[in-house]
Amino acid sequence: MNYSFEYIDIILLAMIAGFIFLRLRGILGKKSGFEDKMSASFAHDFTSETPKKPLNEKTFDDNAKKDFIAGAKIAYETIITSFSSGNLKGVRELLDKKVYEQFDEAIKSRNATGQVSETTFIGIYSAEIKNHENNKGFLQVTISFVSEIISCVKDKDNRIISGDPKKIKKVFDTWTFSKKINSTNPNWLLINTEA
Repeated sequence: MNYSFEYIDIILLAMIAGFIFLRLRGILGKKSGFEDKMSASFAHDFTSETPKKPLNEKTFDDNAKKDFIAGAKIAYETIITSFSSGNLKGVRELLDKKVYEQFDEAIKSRNATGQVSETTFIGIYSAEIKNHENNKGFLQVTISFVSEIISCVKDKDNRIISGDPKKIKKVFDTWTFSKKINSTNPNWLLINTEA
C-alpha cells in the first residue's frame, strides 16, 4: 500500500548521493592522467627553466640550484613512495645501477618474508644542498632532506613489526645525485643514499 513512499525514499537518497558525489568531485578534483608520470618531472623541472648552457660548477648558480631543489623534492617523494609500494619501474631511470640493485634487493627480501611496507608521505620539511662538485666529468650534488612520513612494516599476519601507522615521524636523509656534464640526457641519477 505504501510502495510509493519507498520509491520516493529511493529517489531522494539517490539525489542526495548524487549531490554528495558532485560536491566531493568539485572539492577534490578528478584524476588527470598525469599522476603516474611524476618521476619524469625531476629532469624536466631542472632543465625547463634553466637556460641551455654547459653544465658545470660555475653554471650551477643560484637559479640552477633552486630549480634543482624543486626537481629533487619531486624525485625524493616519488622514489620513497615507489620503494615503499615495492614497484621501482616508474623510477628506474632516476636510479644509478648500484642504488637500483640495493633497493630491488631490499624489496625482494621484504616480499620473501611476506612483509608489507605501508607509507604515507606527508611532505618535505626542508631540502638543502650540502655540496656540489665536479667529479671526473660528472656534476655531483648532495642534498639533505628532512621529511615527514607515517610508516610501518607489517608481517604476513598483518601484525606491526616496526613503525607506527598513526604517528608522523621526521626522517633525515642525505642523497647524492649525479649528471654527466656534457650529456644531452636531462636525467639526474641518484647515486648514493644515507640516513
